[in-house]
Amino acid sequence: MKNPVQTTFNIVLLLAVAVLYFLHFSNRPVAPAIATDKSTAVVASPDLNTAEPAAPTEEATAATPVASAAPVAAAPTASTSSMEGKIAYVESSKMLDGYQGMKDARKAFESKARGWERQNQTMLTSFKAAVEAYQKQAPTLSAEQRAASEQKLQEQQQQVGQKQQQLQAQAQEEEAKLTQKVLESVNKKVEAYGKAKGYKLILIAAPSGTIAYGQKDLDITTPVLAYLNSEYKK
Repeated sequence: MKNPVQTTFNIVLLLAVAVLYFLHFSNRPVAPAIATDKSTAVVASPDLNTAEPAAPTEEATAATPVASAAPVAAAPTASTSSMEGKIAYVESSKMLDGYQGMKDARKAFESKARGWERQNQTMLTSFKAAVEAYQKQAPTLSAEQRAASEQKLQEQQQQVGQKQQQLQAQAQEEEAKLTQKVLESVNKKVEAYGKAKGYKLILIAAPSGTIAYGQKDLDITTPVLAYLNSEYKK
C-alpha cells in the first residue's frame, strides 16, 4: 500500500502542472495577425473590408499622410519658449519711493532747501523790520523824507522778490538734476536686471496711465526694487 503522504504529494503536483499548462496556453494571443492587419489597413488602405491589405501606390502614399510624418515643430519645446523672452512691468511710483538712492537724493535736496528757506526768511525778516521802523518814524518825517523812505522800501521789496525767484529757480534746477541722476542710475540697473533675468521687455506703469491694464503676475516691481537697493548698497 502506497504512502498516503506520497499520494497526496503526487496529486498536488499533477494539479500544479495542469494549472501551469492552462495558464500557458490561455495567455497566448489567439490571433496576433488580426491586430497587425488592422493597423496596417488603417495606414495603407481606407477599405477595411479588404482581406489582405494592398500595397499602397505612390499616389495613395502622397495623398494619405502618415501619422509619424506630422511636423515636430507643431508644439514648441521648452527651450524654444525660453528663447522667446519675457515681458513684465514695474510701478514707477512704488519703485522710486522704495529705492534707497531716491530717498538719499530727497534728503540731500531737503537739506539744501532748508538753507534756501533760511535765506528767504532772513530777507523777509529784514524787510518787515524796515517797514515797522518806517511806520514808527513816519509821523515825524517830512513829506520828502517819507517819499525817500518809501522809495527805499519799494526797492528792498523788489530785491526780496527777485531773490525769492532766484532761490525758487535754483531749487527747481537742483531737484531736476538730482532726479535725473537717480533715474539714469535706475534705468541702467533695470536694464542690467532685465538682461540677467532674460526679459525681452520691461514696461513702466506710471500714474499717468502708460499701461491701462496688466496682470499682476507680470508685475516685477518687488524683485526689481530689491535688486536696485542691493546694487545701491554696493
